[in-house]
Parts: sequence; structure tokens; C-alpha cells
Amino acid sequence: MKKISLLLFLLTSTISIGQNSAETCEILNKINALIQAEHLRPKPVDDSLSVFVFDNLINELDPSRNIFYKSEYDELAQKYRYNLDDLILKNDCSFLTDIKATYINGLIRTKKVLEKIQTMPIDYSKKDTIRFYKKSFAFYLKKEDLEKVWVKKLRYQILDDIAETSDNLDSLRTNFKSIEQISKNQILTNEICRFSTLIESNTKQEEKLYNFFCTYFDPHTAYFSDDSKTSFVASLSKEHLSLGMTVNLNEKNEIIIDEVDPNGPAYQTGQIKKGDQIISISNQKETLQVSCASLESISSMILSENNKQITLTLKRNSGKSFDVYIEKKMMKDEENSVFSFIIGKDSKIGYVKIPSFYADLDGTSRKGCADDVAREVIKLQRDDIKGLVIDLIDNGGGSMEEAIKLAGMFVDYGPLSIVVDNKKEKSVINDPFKGVIYRGPIVVLVNSNTASASEFFSSIMQDYNRALLLGSSTLGKATMQTILPLDEEKNTDFLKITINKFYRITGKSHQYIGVKPDVVLPEFYEDIYQKESDFPTAMKNDSIEPFLKYKTYVKRNLIDKIAKNSAQRLSDNYFFNNIKKINIKIDQLVNAPKSEIPLTLDAVFTQKKTLGALWTEINTFNDENNPLDVYNSSVNQFLLGAYPNDKTINQDQMDNLKINPYLNEAVNIINEFNGGMK
Repeated sequence: MKKISLLLFLLTSTISIGQNSAETCEILNKINALIQAEHLRPKPVDDSLSVFVFDNLINELDPSRNIFYKSEYDELAQKYRYNLDDLILKNDCSFLTDIKATYINGLIRTKKVLEKIQTMPIDYSKKDTIRFYKKSFAFYLKKEDLEKVWVKKLRYQILDDIAETSDNLDSLRTNFKSIEQISKNQILTNEICRFSTLIESNTKQEEKLYNFFCTYFDPHTAYFSDDSKTSFVASLSKEHLSLGMTVNLNEKNEIIIDEVDPNGPAYQTGQIKKGDQIISISNQKETLQVSCASLESISSMILSENNKQITLTLKRNSGKSFDVYIEKKMMKDEENSVFSFIIGKDSKIGYVKIPSFYADLDGTSRKGCADDVAREVIKLQRDDIKGLVIDLIDNGGGSMEEAIKLAGMFVDYGPLSIVVDNKKEKSVINDPFKGVIYRGPIVVLVNSNTASASEFFSSIMQDYNRALLLGSSTLGKATMQTILPLDEEKNTDFLKITINKFYRITGKSHQYIGVKPDVVLPEFYEDIYQKESDFPTAMKNDSIEPFLKYKTYVKRNLIDKIAKNSAQRLSDNYFFNNIKKINIKIDQLVNAPKSEIPLTLDAVFTQKKTLGALWTEINTFNDENNPLDVYNSSVNQFLLGAYPNDKTINQDQMDNLKINPYLNEAVNIINEFNGGMK
């Protein structure tokens, strides 16, 4: 009887694997067919794609090179690194089953090693060093070295954790034994739990495979399941299903409830308070233990539009844990909504923050970003503003339709952009509106995280001399994507695919290089932020012959003159010069090749202190200029009386703007512009 059961199990397992392989290949070939037909620059499925997909998949599974043995990697590489393209085209995707099986085997044996290390003491007197790499390094792990490699990794983690507990090195040395016992137990328990989760979870490596296949063609083409598509579309709206709370990591890497919105479902349970620690999260199908789940899986569980009911297990002040059931409800995302203020009492300057180019994707209401900006500008004009600052810092883009509408509101008439498709045919995007909603001077604030639709808008404002751009060079994405189903009948799998590239009305493009502001100012982490040019498959910059006629708002020499005066005014500015100095330190810590450090408490403590001091320097550093006078427009002041729950976030927004040096200089520029136009 047992033999028959085992035989049946083997037969059903083989059938299941075969079905999975066929389904995986079916989806990959549908993705490829759609890319070859619709993508802006399709590439052949060849050895180059095979290497890209294989390397990325293996790096995703074992980024620290401590799960796969070198011999296992070499065997997988020999079989698949140059052959995935042929296998996919032959509808043989069993390679993923083979890679996953090797990976699971590696996880199981590593978990056993961790369980062994948990029962034995770690020798901290033994001389050893550790090195950190910025990029992936070669596979090196041998069977006989597995335990040694993990002891070294854990030894560093424990020392790092101990260094976190006190600023007094002498005290740490004195109490090392007792602190080490607690730290070691906690770190190993979490590591073992994490490996158990990886072994037992149904994480779909297929989706990762589909996405690596897609990003071979360009960084912005991506596979969406029905769930991920729903979440992506929701992210482009200012309203979405929400728990009505925000979370944060504390110094112990625990997930803590940071804020609870009084209008949200979390607050309405009457059980959740700021500072509560999240122990586990359940969507009624699976439960994630926070201490050993990945941040990605936790984030997905909380944010997914398909997880409408969530049960949180919480702990308050190290007391007893308790469960809270919450049903998400549709809420306005305050952090993703346009807002405005007025700067200064004498020469009033309007300020509008656009966090993203969100859209009303159902087309049933006027909830898009462009209409919201128009409403705020009209409110500001009722208070007789003399200029306008449009803040696109950290605006990652969104709806191109909204960006086109918004540009049309500030440009009187004329072409906005040239679009080129995969047949190299050119079409012109024209201003959809006659006239403008505002005629005064404008400064647009941008930075490294200003991307896509916000770059599109900024470049139009710059080319028409409609605004002066202030900040640092933008991300460098000048391509457009659309979402298409892989199968019209099933409607379960989708492709976000790059179909167009847009060019400025001058014939130039900011693809790969970004939009350069008229006044370039430094920002924290500017050498750390990932730009379009950092993606290996990003499309390169090019240009086309200009053929459009358009009339600029003012002469370019006026913009250039004001920009030159601004640069001179800021040449000895304390704040910006110190950002440059701090950025050099950040660059040395993050980008410079790392030297080995000894695995001793003293060395790890010193490293921690260096990083901590830099972090403190960044967080406590602010502008020495006199604070700006920031207040609400008369209309918004009236609305706050009607909606008192909005007062806290409104005050936080005002307080942040009062010491914003970029806004300070934008105000100076507008005042000079007004003086120059008289």
C-alpha cells in the first residue's frame, strides 16, 4: 500500500511540475509575442537575454552568496546560463523547477547549520575580518566552509547589534557576555524563522522570472498579475483602499505603528494606538510573522488591494499580544494629494506641491492631479499672489494625460512634445487648452527623484521659458508605458510595456540624462540615488531634427540672467556648501571600495559610531536662513475650520516649508523676476 501511495505521489508530482513548466513557458512566450509586436525597441530572444535573466534570477535568490555552493552554481550556469532562450522558445521551462529545487535544498541545509550554531558558543577572540561589497561578487562557497561562513556573518551581526545598545564602549566590554547571549539568541531565532518561512512559503519565483525577462528589454516593462496590476493602478490614484495608518521601523528593526488617521478604519476599531508593535499580519489565507518575514512580503500584505480584510497581532509596551481585525476602506491619500500655501506677507508667493501625477482612471469624477492644481492656483490667486512655485521634488510621475493637461494650463497654445513609436512614426502632442490659468512668474523645483511625467512637464515649462527650473538633474525617463492583457479572454496576466519615447519640442530628449535645471543646487544623497543611466537595459539618449514652431513666454536671456544671479547669490551659501561636504562623506561610505574591518567589538563599534555621526549630521542639519513666513490661503483657512482633522498634517507641511532652502531661493528668484519685468 505504501509503495502504491509513493508511486502515485511521484506520478502526480511529475504531472504537476510538467503543468507548471508548460504554464510558465506559455506566459513567457505570450510576453515575448506582445513585446515583439508592441515594444518601442524589441530585441531578439538570444544568449544575451539568457545571461541577463539567469544572472538576475540567481542574484535575487542568493545575493550574499551564502546559500548556493559554488559547485551547484557552476552546474546550473553550465546547464542554463546560455540556454534559457532556447528552452523558453521550445516551451521547456523545467529549468525553473531545477533552480528552485537546488535553492530549497540550500535553504534546508543552511537552516540546519544555523540550528547547530545556535547551540554552540561563538569564539570572538579568533582573529578574523569581514568585507562589504557594493555589487554582486562571484560564487565561492564550498561544502566544508558553510558553517565557517555563517559563523562569520552571524558574528558580525551580533557585534553590530551589541554596538547598537549603548554609546559607552567600556560598558559594552564589561557586560559583553550577558548582552551577547541575548543578542545571539534573538538574531539566530530570527534567521532560522526567516529560512523556515522561505522554505515553506509559496513565493512565486515565476513572477520574478517574468519580470527579469521583461526588464531585459527596458527597465520599465514589467509583468503584472491581476493583484499587482490592481495595486499599481491604485497607486496612481489619490484614493485607494487603506487601513488608515502608517508604519515605521524603530531602532530595533521592529515594525511600529507611526500614525493613525482619525478618519480611517484602524482608528475606528478603537484598539490601535501610535507606538503599537506589529507582531504578525494575516489576510485570512496566510499569516506573516514580522520578525522573520521579508519587508517586501509584509508591505505587499498591507498594501495589496486584494487584501481587503487584515488581522494584525499587536503588542503594546511589551505587554500581552492582542489581535485586531480591520476592513480597509476607500480613503484619500494625504501624502499623495496636491496642497498649497502662501509665502510672505508683503510680496505674496504661491506654493503648490504635486507629490505625483495621480489620475481619475475611471473617468467618473474630476479627481486628477491637473484639476486639483488648477483649484489650488485659483484659491491662491484670490489672495493676489505675485508668483508661483511648483514643487515636483520626489514626484515619481504617474499619468502622462494629467501631465499634458497641466502643461496646457500654463502654456498659452502650441505643441508640447513629439512622440515616436516602434514604427519610428512621429506624432505631436498639442496643448489641449487655449489660454492659461496663471500668467505670473513660475519656479519649478526638481530633484533626482523627479521622474517620468514630472520630467515631461518640467521640460515643457523650460522649453517655453515659462518657468525657471531649480534643483538637481532629474531621473532621466522619457518613455511611455501602457498596460495590456496577455490574453484578452483570461484577463489574469498583464504587461506594462514601453510603447513610445517622447522628445522635447526642440528635438532633444532627456532620456537617460535627465532634465538639467537652470539653477543647479546640490541635494543629500545625489550620488546615491538610482538614475535611469544606472539601469543596464535603459535606452540611450538621442535626438531628432526639430521641426516645430512655438512662441516662448519670455526671452531666454532673462531666464539665464536670473539663473546666473541666483548661482552667484548661492556660491557661498552655508547650507548648500555643507550639503556638498556631507555628500563627499556619504559617497566615501557608500560608493568607495570597502576595506576589510576586524571582527571585534571595538572595530564594529567604531564603524557604527561613524555611520551614526553621519546620520545625525544629516538629520539635524538645517538651513540657517530666517524661517519663511508660510500660511494658508484664505479659502484653505476657511476649509480647515470645516475639516479640523486636517489641521495636524497641514501644520506639519507648513513647518517643513518654513526651513526649506530650495523654496527660499525660489522666492528670491520670483522677487527678482518681478523686479526685472517692471
